[in-house]
Amino acid sequence: MNSKIKKTIIDIVVFILLSLGAVTMLFPFLWMVSTSLKHPNNVHMFPPQWIPNPVIWRNYIDIWTIAPLLSGIKNSAIVTFATLFIGTFSTSISAFAFAKMRFPHKQKLFQLILIMIMIPPVSIIIPQFIGFSRLGLTNSLWPLILPGLFGNVSMLFFLRQYMIGLSSELMDSGKIDGCNYFEIYARIFMPNCKPALAANIIMWFMGLWNEFFGSLIYLNSPKKHTIQLVISTLNSYYASQTNFPIIMASSVVAIMPVLIVFIAFQKYFTESFALTGIKG
Repeated sequence: MNSKIKKTIIDIVVFILLSLGAVTMLFPFLWMVSTSLKHPNNVHMFPPQWIPNPVIWRNYIDIWTIAPLLSGIKNSAIVTFATLFIGTFSTSISAFAFAKMRFPHKQKLFQLILIMIMIPPVSIIIPQFIGFSRLGLTNSLWPLILPGLFGNVSMLFFLRQYMIGLSSELMDSGKIDGCNYFEIYARIFMPNCKPALAANIIMWFMGLWNEFFGSLIYLNSPKKHTIQLVISTLNSYYASQTNFPIIMASSVVAIMPVLIVFIAFQKYFTESFALTGIKG
C-alpha cells in the first residue's frame, strides 16, 4: 500500500475517533439545552424527545422570579473577576521573577511553593474557616476572594516554564532600551505569553465560576449565595417535584459566561504556542 494512501487512511480514522469523542462530550450539553425547553411531563418520554414539542420558552422567564438567580450571578462575577484580575497579575509577575530574574534561594523558594500543589484543599478548610471566622469574614465573599489574590500555583508553574522557553535576548533588548524589570515584564514578556495566559485564564475562570464547596462552607445568607449554590437550592427543591426543565434552564444560564470566555479567548487557546519570542 502506498505510504501516502496509508497516511490518509490513518488521518481519516483519527478524525472519526476524535469526532466521536467530541460528540460524546457535547451530548450532555445538548441534552441539558433540550430539557430546559421541555414541559416537565415530557422529560422522561421514551424514546427520548430531542427536539421539544412544544417548546416552553417560559422556563427561561420563570427562573428569574422563582430563585435569586441574578444575585447569584452577581456574587459569582464579583468573586471570579476580582480573583482572576488580581490573581493573574500576582501569578504572572511571580512567574517572570522565577523564570528570568536572579535572587538568593530562587530554586528553593520555587520548590517550596510547588509543595502547595500536593496539599489537598479540603485538608486546610478547617483552619481557613477558623481564621476567617475570627476575622469576622464568614458569610461574606471575602473568604472566596482573598486566597486567590496571591496567585495560582498551577498557573505559576505553567507560566514559569513557558517564560523559560522565551529567549533571554528579550531581557537584554529591554535593558538596552532602558526598560526596568517591570517594563520588561509588562511590555515584552506579557505580549509573548498571550497563548499561555489565555489557556490558564480559561481553566482558572472555570474553576472559580463553578466553585461550590467553599461557597457552601462560608455563605449562609441567600443574598450572598453564588450561582452554584442557587442552582443547588433549585435542584433540591424542584427535583423532588420532577420539574427538571427549571433546573436545566438555570444551568444553561449559569454555563453561558464560561462559553463566552472560551469564545473570546479561543483564538489564543488554539494558536500554536511559540517556544521563543524571536523569529528568524
